[in-house]
Amino acid sequence: MGDLLRIKNLSVDFASRNGGLPAVRDVSFEIGRGESLALVGESGSGKTVTALAIMRLLPRQARTSGEIFFEHTAIPDLPEHEMRHFRGERISMIFQEPMAALNPVLPVGEQVAEAVLTHGSTFFHRRKLERAVAWDRALEALRDVGFRDPQARARAYPHQLSGGQRQRVMIAMAIVNRPQLLIADEPTTALDVTVQAQIVGLLNALRQRFNLSLLFISHDLGLVSQLVNRVAVMYAGSIVERGSVRDIFRHAAHPYTRGMLGAVPTLRTDRSAPLRTIEGVVPSPAALPPGCPFEPRCESAERQCADAIPPLVEIGPSHYVRCPVAINQPPSAQKRVRSR
Repeated sequence: MGDLLRIKNLSVDFASRNGGLPAVRDVSFEIGRGESLALVGESGSGKTVTALAIMRLLPRQARTSGEIFFEHTAIPDLPEHEMRHFRGERISMIFQEPMAALNPVLPVGEQVAEAVLTHGSTFFHRRKLERAVAWDRALEALRDVGFRDPQARARAYPHQLSGGQRQRVMIAMAIVNRPQLLIADEPTTALDVTVQAQIVGLLNALRQRFNLSLLFISHDLGLVSQLVNRVAVMYAGSIVERGSVRDIFRHAAHPYTRGMLGAVPTLRTDRSAPLRTIEGVVPSPAALPPGCPFEPRCESAERQCADAIPPLVEIGPSHYVRCPVAINQPPSAQKRVRSR
């Protein structure tokens, strides 16, 4: 079927007084039609910057290099007026905080309809019908995301809706023009566990119903396991491990991936003991170590890890890791994700 989105050697630097600050370094991945991929990692790992680079929504001080192809179209080379049609019509993005993304003085139905008027040119044949058609499309989208009375909800203002309802409105805006690729940037942040599960279930249902490709950005591995086919783990701007959900959750190889999995409580977790943590913090882009960026925090680090950034090496079918220690471990050791 071929790839819908292909990213190769993407790097993003932000201009500063001290030179460029690397936010994303040499990132490569693909998403096929109808496929789902999660970018996971701590805050500051470069996940959102990667998504904004795909949407061409980075600030002016950002400098990008590498390739971003949507089907056969090079996104970085598109004129801005063509890119506006790509956004919302072929690629849509759900942002992290719906209250900040929604206009507080407009009913939410008008905001969903505006997405149709701005991006959904294929739905219109006669100009005088545009507003009516856009409103009908907005109501249909609100119904698609689970509102039982879309007419009433469409006339509500953002502050009259709960956090979960506002996120559903954002999803309605994202799918109203039936895009091929949906980017969801931490869509469950600040929602309680029950609502998180509902939003993940909704995204999964919409993905299957409309054959959407999905790029899901999260730091929550529990949510990721329920939604995607493949996972790419990011740390300090780089992908350190990439593979299928089975690879990542059962055969994690990189020490950072193992640390993230070890910090997730399970039914077998001893509640009398403190949860495991990864000591230290993600390094600042202005002070990255010369070798592996995880080396200062890694319990398995060797001398070679501090010398140079390791390459991303395939250790199994479509399972890649950026760690010389993991590459040299026997398969039985790589499969031992949790010791508890």
